[in-house]
Amino acid sequence: MPSSNKHPKLDWLYRGTSEIFPDRPDSQNPDENLAFRIFTQTDRPLRIKLGIDPTGAQLHLGHSIPFRKLRAFQDAGHQAVLIIGDFTAQIGDPTGKSEVRRQLTPEAVRQNAQTYLDQLRPILDFQTPGRLEIRYNSEWLAKLDLEEIIRLLSTMTVGQMLAKEGFSERYDRENPIYLHEFLYPLMQGYDSVAVDADVELGGTDQKFNLAVGRDLQRHFGQKPQFGLLLPLLLGPDGVNKMSKSLNNYVGLTEDALSMYSKLEKTPDKLLAQYFELLTDLPLDDLPENPRECQKLLALEVTSQYWGETAAREAQEAAIGLVQGQKMETDAVPEYSLAGVEFPAKLSFILKDSKLCASSSEGRKMVQNGGVKLDGEKVADANASFSSPEDLQGKVLQVGKKKFVRLIG
Repeated sequence: MPSSNKHPKLDWLYRGTSEIFPDRPDSQNPDENLAFRIFTQTDRPLRIKLGIDPTGAQLHLGHSIPFRKLRAFQDAGHQAVLIIGDFTAQIGDPTGKSEVRRQLTPEAVRQNAQTYLDQLRPILDFQTPGRLEIRYNSEWLAKLDLEEIIRLLSTMTVGQMLAKEGFSERYDRENPIYLHEFLYPLMQGYDSVAVDADVELGGTDQKFNLAVGRDLQRHFGQKPQFGLLLPLLLGPDGVNKMSKSLNNYVGLTEDALSMYSKLEKTPDKLLAQYFELLTDLPLDDLPENPRECQKLLALEVTSQYWGETAAREAQEAAIGLVQGQKMETDAVPEYSLAGVEFPAKLSFILKDSKLCASSSEGRKMVQNGGVKLDGEKVADANASFSSPEDLQGKVLQVGKKKFVRLIG
């Protein structure tokens, strides 16, 4: 956390913040003390930069952390500058990668960017005039000619680049580092120059890139930005960073019941971090009972994305499914049987509905007693159904977290 000399009116700034740099809390130099800068700069709102590279289609709660901080700055009267890295996404951020990232096509980047913006609407203020500026970095990066790129490259040495954690590890292991990857931190840093950022937000793994932005702003005669780093959210497994590739994530577009059900199983050791980073609830007033904390967390976060009514319906549905009740709520996600060829085996439906990764896994789950149909445990691993009418409207459940309503 930043220095303990915190101003109480800036609780929103320090909540969940891992580091602010530079951070000299006793200084009255607005270039060294962000709190002092916030209180003394009255001629215009601060410009708070957050860059995202649309390299995938779905965001998860781990991605939401910097956006929630960006919203806190908006609510405090400052201007969010959201940079869509449509140019840098075609390079790929090498941070934390042991090998070169796949480069995306411009069309894939555009599609992902629109999907990202749709998912961010429950978090950011898109409505208040002057609170959100959306920019695409191809606006300036695509216009750089070779002379300007050479001038940009001349601001850093190979030694400085190899000091970046991911690069140094790959170099030591003799894994290839391609020259275009060296451009990424410089391009992201140049974004800060292009939008004249006062503060840049990023995860703790982005400190190198944010520091490059400061150096480039100084090089181009601008006042260097502050860097504000936020922790990387652990997934529900309590071990690894939340990640789709590790299947330990809660997606922002998951239906209310799936979101609620995952969050109410949050391990006790993660509850404090999840409340701090994913909610605005006072941390001193949380229930003492861990089970009540789990339910409160699940209800609060699900409400943020689906509304309180849908969240409470999801809570009721989750309780009913655990108790084996037949639920008539809309909170249960639907799976259409229209594309299934009957007669159909249950193991195939489990795979096709994505409740299980494969048919063989589906059979194992049945054998282990982990599959229910409308609250009744299925005993036959080779169960088969002759027509959609046998399943119409029933809830198929795997374990305590996964379920779909079967529709024709």
